[in-house]
Amino acid sequence: MKTRVTELLGIEVPVIQGAMARIANASLAGAVSKAGGLGVIACGGAPLEWIEEQVSLVRSMTDKPIGANVMLMDPNAAEVAKLLADLRVDVIATGAGSPANYMEMWKEAGIKVVPVVASTALAVRMERLGADAVVAEGTESGGHIGELTTMALVPAVCDAVSIPVIAAGGIADGRGMAAAFALGAEGVQLGTRFLTVEECTIADAYKERVLKAKDSDTIVTGRGSGHPARCLKNRFARSVRKLEEDMEHNGDELEQMYLGSLRRAIEGDVDNGSMMAGQVAALVHERKTAAQVIDELVAEAEALGARGMDEMAACNARRERAL
Repeated sequence: MKTRVTELLGIEVPVIQGAMARIANASLAGAVSKAGGLGVIACGGAPLEWIEEQVSLVRSMTDKPIGANVMLMDPNAAEVAKLLADLRVDVIATGAGSPANYMEMWKEAGIKVVPVVASTALAVRMERLGADAVVAEGTESGGHIGELTTMALVPAVCDAVSIPVIAAGGIADGRGMAAAFALGAEGVQLGTRFLTVEECTIADAYKERVLKAKDSDTIVTGRGSGHPARCLKNRFARSVRKLEEDMEHNGDELEQMYLGSLRRAIEGDVDNGSMMAGQVAALVHERKTAAQVIDELVAEAEALGARGMDEMAACNARRERAL
């Protein structure tokens, strides 16, 4: 499965691992890169020493391309951007802002830049800045989200830009990958599907909640503050939603609840932590390795693509006979 994304990033299959804050470390990113996709180290809110250590660990695991992300609203974004340029990671993904201030530095370091976008307007702007590709992420995804669904966003972005588009949000198996390709994408990004793999280091309690999730088990918090995020329903999420009904009077209490909420979930407090996960958690039923997930994803997508081509040929033949 070769596309402009595999050629651009130097990877074997067009599968990118989402940069999940506090979750996507060297263990997960290294496993994804070793398996032929692109592993991405999540740098948002992380100390510089930790980032350098994680990059070093991944490079000790594989000589294949690796990525890292920069959350541009992070107060330390400038320092992280400079460190990643010095470390010469292969790919930098960006979110929550414009990478304009760092593009020249990253390009000089030979780094490919792939911003995450939630609208065609932002995708066009990123292409003009010199982005090599964009990730069009639909609202089905876990963590911070936009408003447009993947089904609506991906084809619109594909029509708006000439650079490769990677689809994200609501993709957990080969059916989702084949659908993304049908919409015009040339790669897919997965986050939730990698939460339960062996190399992901979150607590087992978190993984079990993902494995047991139903299609109605996610909730969006933070809409009132302008920072909506999707997570699994639990005591924490329901309490937050209740307090958000009166942001004016409950702002301070909400701030305290949010503080450390993701860390609590990662460490196993699945009642009082924020368990970031997308709507496709309902499609994740087994614990596998990252390599198994990628192999099965690509094999199923290729099989569906071949079947689709056969059905299209048969349809055209029937149409010609009818004429």
